[in-house]
Amino acid sequence: MNKVLLLLLALHLAGCATARTLDAAQAGAPVVYAGTRLDLYAINGGCCAKDRFGAEAPTYPHIDLPASALLDTLLLPLSLLTVLGVGFNATGGL
Repeated sequence: MNKVLLLLLALHLAGCATARTLDAAQAGAPVVYAGTRLDLYAINGGCCAKDRFGAEAPTYPHIDLPASALLDTLLLPLSLLTVLGVGFNATGGL
């Protein structure tokens, strides 16, 4: 049972909109709640997620939306600091 849950979690993170937007180097791309906004964009039939967000939308945005909203909320302080121009020299990614 635990292996199945771990596999589902790994598959979900591979398609997580928030994780995809963390490394997006698109100028002008949204930073605050970026994954949630990407999911909503895809749900509403947005055509050009890569151009707007710097990342492809997940295949199943309806399923990804709750997890992206939660992760975006947890990352909100860092997102706000980034928007305000406070550099913290974080590197890495998924």
